[in-house]
Amino acid sequence: MRETGRLPLPLHKDGPRWSTVVAERSVLGVVHNITSATRLLDLLAVFEGDERIQVFFTRTGSSELDGGTEEFLVARGMARVSWQEALSQPFDLAVATSRGGELHRLPFPLVGAPHGAGYNKVLGPGAGSEKPGAFGLTSEWLLHEGRVVPAAIVLSHDEQLRRLADGCPEAVPRAVVAGDPCLDQLRAGLPFRAAYRRALGLLPGQRLVVVSSTWGRDSVLGAPGADVLRRALAELPADEFRVLAAVHPNAWYGHGAWQIHHWLAPLTESGMLLPAPETETWKAALCAADFLVGDHGSLTMYGTALGIPCVLGAFNDSAVAPDSPMDRLGRLLPRLSRAVPLLPQLLHAARTQQEDPGLAALRQSVSSAPGESARRLRRLFYTWLRLPEPAHPAATRAIPVPSPGSAAPRLPHLPATLVTATTTATDDAESGDGVTVRIRRFPATAQRAQSRHLADAHLAADPDDPDPRRPRSADVLLVPAERGLLPDEVSGSLLTRRFPGCGLVAVEEAGDGCTALFGDGTRLRARWAERPAWASFAVAASVAYAWARSGPVPLRPGARTRLTVRAGDHPEAGLVEFTVR
Repeated sequence: MRETGRLPLPLHKDGPRWSTVVAERSVLGVVHNITSATRLLDLLAVFEGDERIQVFFTRTGSSELDGGTEEFLVARGMARVSWQEALSQPFDLAVATSRGGELHRLPFPLVGAPHGAGYNKVLGPGAGSEKPGAFGLTSEWLLHEGRVVPAAIVLSHDEQLRRLADGCPEAVPRAVVAGDPCLDQLRAGLPFRAAYRRALGLLPGQRLVVVSSTWGRDSVLGAPGADVLRRALAELPADEFRVLAAVHPNAWYGHGAWQIHHWLAPLTESGMLLPAPETETWKAALCAADFLVGDHGSLTMYGTALGIPCVLGAFNDSAVAPDSPMDRLGRLLPRLSRAVPLLPQLLHAARTQQEDPGLAALRQSVSSAPGESARRLRRLFYTWLRLPEPAHPAATRAIPVPSPGSAAPRLPHLPATLVTATTTATDDAESGDGVTVRIRRFPATAQRAQSRHLADAHLAADPDDPDPRRPRSADVLLVPAERGLLPDEVSGSLLTRRFPGCGLVAVEEAGDGCTALFGDGTRLRARWAERPAWASFAVAASVAYAWARSGPVPLRPGARTRLTVRAGDHPEAGLVEFTVR
């Protein structure tokens, strides 16, 4: 790590002698916290590939929520200078994505930009705000002793000019409408939706629900009693849905990454995705999403702009600037009801929001220069740097495909699931031998009380689950092949003596099949004749259990039956063959 007070090599007095590349201009990235740092990188992307420009970074030290910021800069190998050092250096330009700190002390031109989807927030008492108005568009954030501090004020939409004129008329001549680089990046990522979905671990036909939380006690994560994340895991069938939580950096680093993981461990162990917020995984997730549960954070605005059906899991009206796009979003989107199951609310949003004229207008309010942000920002920066722009056209940077490392660690035991199953007879010749079993599986650890969606559910669990309550109560015990227990070894074994009330023991076999052993000695070998992406030996075991409960199972050795299996409303059906052994 660089010694405190020691300047990066290019800033040394004899830096040109020792530097490999001697840049013609220097740019200072002013960092308030990790939130502003990630947005700053969106803006600075226009300098990629230009060796004439060296970028340095400094922290204002003005944020109560700057935990993890120094580590963020160090981990990315960014050339850092202290705030005091920065004030004494002859940088050619500074770029900031927050108005916090003593920016008026910078002795070189400053370009100020928002750190989210436009200017939508107000800061409450104690956070530096003296009068109402959007943070970043009023005189208290733009003037110092009557002087406009930024040399240029980046706006994402023309409508912000009116609000800027109301809040700080002196600053209007400095305004530049440059669009929104993040929204441009998201829209450019939509053609790669399939690649992002594969990287996030979605199976074909699964739907992704992104649950977004900003920071503060009125966010999705902090709202008392909202319980949104747990509800999403508890109520949405696991074979049909995946849930991803996008947590704001201020919450993540304010409490510490370990603590957030610790609080949400029961949900991540049940399959919830929880990417670190300083990565761009949340952007890939929005491109991959089918539904969004949000709040008054910028991610909700971006998701709405992309046309993702959205329900508000929380919303703090008092934190939102009046007459801003976020204010309109809060009035247009439905609030999540505790009295109605989550899935019908998401499906209703999908049916009604796409053609809603108010939401159509709102989607256009994030940027008035769609696809133009890279070009306009590059022109602005190079004008202030007094350099000709590179010969190649400015282009939006692609969203990286998420790394597999963002997944939760795999547990050695199978998670307990509550399974609902309906067995119906059908005349459809393609439906096996005329019987269809439709199952829905829900993580047991996410449940708090018996709900309507769990009526007549059976419990499937791993006999070696560290929580002994699960296998003791299980109707179906699941024995993975890696345990080395053969079907012939189960009968009369310690396993059946430990759990005498269990209705079925399933031992995994090749191809996601199993041997199902019933308490009366009946054995069924399950084999997938048509194996969908969601097939597993656990599903086959639950199908066997549900089928046996629906009526007598043929006991003649060698008898075969084929059943059509559906995972809820998943479009792909499976065909499982049972053979009496």
